[in-house]
Amino acid sequence: MIILPKIRQNICLTAHPDGCREQVREQIDYVCSQPSIKGPKRVLIIGASNGYGLAARIVSAFSCGAATAGVFLERPGTESRTATVGWYNNLAFEEAAEEAGLMAFSVNGDSFSDEVKDRTVQRIRGEMGPVDCVLYSIAAPRRIDVATGQIYSSVVKPIGRTFSGMTVDIKTGEMKEVVAEPATEEEIAETVKVMGGEDWMDWISALSDGGVLARGAVTAALSYVGPEITAPIYRDGTMGRAKRHLEATAREINRRFADQDLRAVISVNKALVTRASAVIPTVTLYISLLYSVMKSKGIHEGCIQQMVRLYRDYFYAADPKPLDSDGRIRLDDWEMRDDVQREVAALWRQIDDDPSRPVREIDGFRDEFLRHHGFEMPGVDYDLDVETS
Repeated sequence: MIILPKIRQNICLTAHPDGCREQVREQIDYVCSQPSIKGPKRVLIIGASNGYGLAARIVSAFSCGAATAGVFLERPGTESRTATVGWYNNLAFEEAAEEAGLMAFSVNGDSFSDEVKDRTVQRIRGEMGPVDCVLYSIAAPRRIDVATGQIYSSVVKPIGRTFSGMTVDIKTGEMKEVVAEPATEEEIAETVKVMGGEDWMDWISALSDGGVLARGAVTAALSYVGPEITAPIYRDGTMGRAKRHLEATAREINRRFADQDLRAVISVNKALVTRASAVIPTVTLYISLLYSVMKSKGIHEGCIQQMVRLYRDYFYAADPKPLDSDGRIRLDDWEMRDDVQREVAALWRQIDDDPSRPVREIDGFRDEFLRHHGFEMPGVDYDLDVETS
């Protein structure tokens, strides 16, 4: 079929296989243009098919030469419907890894489930050997408790008070007000259950119990903090509560697995265009303004640049950069620079003063959003019929 982008409520319902292949190849080309990193040899990425997780897998493989295992939940295409973005991304990654002679395998399924953990452990044991690096990069709307069958759902809501703010429509660039009622205690608890650190701990325990966690390994959960502008709906809301649980889990992993010399850390990353960020109230507008400011200063980064810095400057540096006062890696350091945040805040005030002002900055967000789904990639003929499976 001829595949075009279909966007509804800031969600893209289609993905282009050729475009996804090109954006994966583009990330690989960037990594190969940089000095190689003497890093891990066997890496597991949980949430490996999109965004930061995909970028971490590319850096592991094409900069470090590591064997990689990727876990994700993606859907193949049919005659009438495209596959998910991550499905096409993974096909492209595995194709490139095979061409480069790099060992890689993937497990497609619910990463919260015991069945997927068991299957992954068995394949690591049989095909790869104990992993020395584990990246956890899961953003999920829900989780099924394997013991009870209960479904938990994550929500992006404020805590303690109603939130009112402006957001922008990716497709039209139009501004609109959003109102979010405060989360209930049950919603807070469910969001922590889905997006907190419990599943990260379960993965580390499964790897250790299965004998496939190498002594001296490093593990990181990828996180976000954000500025004051988005704090009411993010950092001080349900997502922030889940992120604090994630940080507490890092400390617990370090304590529980101290005898294995395991090092667990939180990596606070930059705000970027992802399927998740596109639907969070006000965050789409914030990222649009942030991109404009950071590009003007020549300090804009995408997922792949962030993951190169994570490996090069922190994980495998001879002299790693310091952690923050809470023991976290801060890859959002350029985003949170005072001059960057001042200019973003100034643009935000202009919009508050004149909500009818066209949000020109949305163009940069839209371009990356479409590229993320395989559209508007140079060299791809979007008028051609392509196979969706």
